[in-house]
Amino acid sequence: MDDTFFMEQALQQAHQAWALGEVPVGAVLVRDGEIVAVGFNQPIAAHDPTAHAEIMALRAAAQVLGNYRLPGCDLYVTLEPCAMCAGAMMHARLSRVIFGAPDPKTGACGSIIDLFAQQELNHHTEVAGGVLAQQCSTLLKDFFAQRRRMQQIKPVEAR
Repeated sequence: MDDTFFMEQALQQAHQAWALGEVPVGAVLVRDGEIVAVGFNQPIAAHDPTAHAEIMALRAAAQVLGNYRLPGCDLYVTLEPCAMCAGAMMHARLSRVIFGAPDPKTGACGSIIDLFAQQELNHHTEVAGGVLAQQCSTLLKDFFAQRRRMQQIKPVEAR
């Protein structure tokens, strides 16, 4: 299986986030070509600012594998990780991070900063971006367009 297949699985997770009213970001953690864990954004429902898709997948994988270190694992995520998630990925010792759409506001894999390129850090994860970027980006744009439309529909007194 290739990166496209696993990114499609991450997109399915992103759709689950959307169904719950969360920003549609999904993640899939893979080891030896097998999906170990999945995650999707849920900070609103969980009342947890750290409940990003990547963190949810990392937590689930650590439980499944019985270790907080995840060497030999790859993480597929539909949106370029933020600094928090990038830091967690480094601590987990992931082999690769593969993302779909770049994040020009908080991306920590090159859009704003590139934490993975910091030679001073003790673990270096390979990063690849742009896998199914158009589909990932369109999903986010459609979500926020729908959200803006819903805000316009609400009666003035409800705002």
